[in-house]
Amino acid sequence: MSTLLLAADAAAPTASGGRLVAAALIGIAVLVVLITRFKIHPFLGLTIGSLVVAGIAGMPLADSVTSFTKGFGSTAASVGTLIALGAMFGKLLADSGGADRIVDTLVGRSSPRTLPWAMAAVGALIGLPMFFEIGLVLLMPVIFLVARRSGLSLIRVGIPALAGLSAMHGLVPPHPGPLVAIDALGANLGITLLFGVIVAVPTVAIAGPLFARYAARWVDVPPPALFEPDESDEPTSGGGTTTRTEVRRPTFATTLATVLLPVVLMMGKALADIFLPGDTPIRGVLDFVGTPLIALLLAVLVGMVTLGRGMGLAGVGRSVETALPPIAGILLIVSAGGGFKQVLVDTQIGGLIAGWVAGSGVSVLLLAWGVAVLIRLATGSATVATVTASGILAPLVSTLDPATTSLLVLAIGAGSVFFSHVNDAGFWLVKEYFGLTVGQNLKTWSVMETLISVAGLVFVLLLGLIV
Repeated sequence: MSTLLLAADAAAPTASGGRLVAAALIGIAVLVVLITRFKIHPFLGLTIGSLVVAGIAGMPLADSVTSFTKGFGSTAASVGTLIALGAMFGKLLADSGGADRIVDTLVGRSSPRTLPWAMAAVGALIGLPMFFEIGLVLLMPVIFLVARRSGLSLIRVGIPALAGLSAMHGLVPPHPGPLVAIDALGANLGITLLFGVIVAVPTVAIAGPLFARYAARWVDVPPPALFEPDESDEPTSGGGTTTRTEVRRPTFATTLATVLLPVVLMMGKALADIFLPGDTPIRGVLDFVGTPLIALLLAVLVGMVTLGRGMGLAGVGRSVETALPPIAGILLIVSAGGGFKQVLVDTQIGGLIAGWVAGSGVSVLLLAWGVAVLIRLATGSATVATVTASGILAPLVSTLDPATTSLLVLAIGAGSVFFSHVNDAGFWLVKEYFGLTVGQNLKTWSVMETLISVAGLVFVLLLGLIV
């Protein structure tokens, strides 16, 4: 708390408390209306919302621009590079056939009873290094093929895979949302990654295979006539087919080791920080290779060799190059979110809210989840919900220990996926792929997202009692 008070003294609020609260509420309202009513791109919405907040809070116009660009630049430098490397790695995994190898191996060894659990594992594993949309497009042909061959309902097979993807997207770095929250709150990435996996595993089990058993009774639909390969062919990430002789796919063991490499390196750093003295050489090495930038860079370089062995140098080059254009919008949204956060910090709105929360007795984890839920429901964007909630709650971090700060990141992440509905692009993506009506999609996909959010919060709160 003393740190928070010192910070407040060093930078006085730009206006009275009532005016600052009005600035925050109106700024967020403008952001929500621009995105939902006028369909403005979130990058523009966040930029305009930041200037509105600064103007109402009494910040000079020149200072508001400086504040926004400072937050934009620092976020792009710290988070943008990680998102770019993650996209490259995910594209290599898809183009090399490594993702298909994981799916084929796990599904091929499963019985009809264990198949939904295998699909949840596939979704989580594929979702670990990939953005949700990329993983969804990649898995769709596999989900359809598995449903046809097994005779199980499309919902029984598909919901577990989607739960694995979505839980990883909201709770586990290196996805954009958790990375932004980690950067904004100054959380330890290794600890957050470890806690995220601990929370994600039971959350996926509840929202995936267990829920799918009931969802398949409510909505029983056959797989649509999409991605029907010839007998000699197999599905690819682009939705077409490729013969087995065209690309020499990496083995399951090689693919799995490559996918888990950055996770192991970052967790190794976290464990070293906890258990090893700071002056030991091994601690220095683990701290270096476990730094997110280095861990993901090594994963990409190793993946270019292990995953790209059957693609040739030209194929690897094309895969890495084509990974970047699709994430341009994500990079801009995330960076603009950093600018929005910086404006909240520089106007001292966040400090004011932090002071109220500190004296209210409300659980900071529950508050973080609730703020993220409200923004998610209003905007439909998990990323916007994460970056906005992180900016509002950033001043609280000075009163928290590292473990609680990491749990704060996860609480925000859980809230950011609450009840996907008609203002969420993911809602329509799932609806169209699965051939569902709006009502059917609400009963399945939307309820699944809500279960991930609520179960994630429960496990975060339980973990908070232990650590």
